[in-house]
Amino acid sequence: SKKEAAAHFGAGCPEPRPHVAPASSGGPAHGMGWRRRRRPFSLLPFLSLRDYGFCMAALLLFCLGSLFYQLNGGPPHFLLDLRHYLGNSTYLDDHGPAPCKVLPFPSQVVYNRVGKCGSRTVVLLLRILSERHGFNLVTSDIHNKTRLTKNEQMELIKNISTAEQPYLFTRHVHFLNFSRFGGDQPVYINIIRDPINRFLSNYFFRRFGDWRGEQNHMIRTPNMRQEERYLDINVCILENYPECSNPRLFYIIPYFCGQHPKCREPGEWALERAKMNVNENFLLVGILEELEDVLLLLERFLPHYFKDVVSIYKNPEHRKLGNLTVTVKKTVPSTESIQILYQRMRYEYEFYYYVKEQFHLLKRKFGLRSSNGNSSPRPEFAIPSPLETEEPVTEDEEQDDEKWLEDIYKR
Repeated sequence: SKKEAAAHFGAGCPEPRPHVAPASSGGPAHGMGWRRRRRPFSLLPFLSLRDYGFCMAALLLFCLGSLFYQLNGGPPHFLLDLRHYLGNSTYLDDHGPAPCKVLPFPSQVVYNRVGKCGSRTVVLLLRILSERHGFNLVTSDIHNKTRLTKNEQMELIKNISTAEQPYLFTRHVHFLNFSRFGGDQPVYINIIRDPINRFLSNYFFRRFGDWRGEQNHMIRTPNMRQEERYLDINVCILENYPECSNPRLFYIIPYFCGQHPKCREPGEWALERAKMNVNENFLLVGILEELEDVLLLLERFLPHYFKDVVSIYKNPEHRKLGNLTVTVKKTVPSTESIQILYQRMRYEYEFYYYVKEQFHLLKRKFGLRSSNGNSSPRPEFAIPSPLETEEPVTEDEEQDDEKWLEDIYKR
């Protein structure tokens, strides 16, 4: 009823407006109707003014950031902070190619082993270590060609440099200068021994061999005449046979001097150049008489290659294999013969004492005890060490280290 409606609106409810039909598109007579409001003109009809302003501000910040990047040689700090906040991972990190293999330093090592200075023992250790630590042990099918032509040097350096890293290359070869041919100079290591002891070990090994026995070694050296095989060492020295005189006695220094023709001539030039290369290119040159200390330092300097080498070396099973390399029928020359040898090998001894002094300085630096006895004019001969290697004096006699290792593993 009207009274109830009046009471209802009186309670605070608004009175409804009468319904008015919407205005037609006619003239001003219909001005009382609803009209559609038109939006202002815009270049971006789908963005509001606020959105448009935000885009312009972002573009301005981007331009300023690019300007700062170019002026300062790098991105602005706030972009770096933003990258740090968001995280360092990128799409390419998760979907790109696999990362490069992380190589140890150094990843290129060359052991240009000196003949009859324990290298067969070290090569046997390297074979075990390469399987344990996963580095690439690279050997050569050529075992006794130490002096190379220029083309042979280039070819060998190319073959070594393209080996899978990390690698350790070993071969009887005189020092190679990789940088001369545009290659990366590797780290060198080596071991030498008392020159007269080395000469005697090689002299009797060529004639009578080691654990393989006399008959076996005669088969390996069929061109050696019987009178040469059983030539008395004192006669060879005192009567100045070619094998017991220079230039054959000038043996150790060329391994460190290099491939220059003057490196084969006994003299000051080759000696000083060998010392220079030891200081500049060799990480370590040890002496065979202190082989265990040499292995300790190698384990410290090159752990990726020589970790656990001392424990392997001290293992009784490895000791048995080492004893197989003992040169047989070795005798000591007379005092007169030794004195003559010492005079003929004076450059070799000067180099040996220099290396020995440097090695002892290095040992003291790392807390290893050294025997500092004064070097006598005539070297004292100890019992021949079982840590032998092999390389003939002449270059026409082949020695196959890999074949020797295979024979070892078959026993």
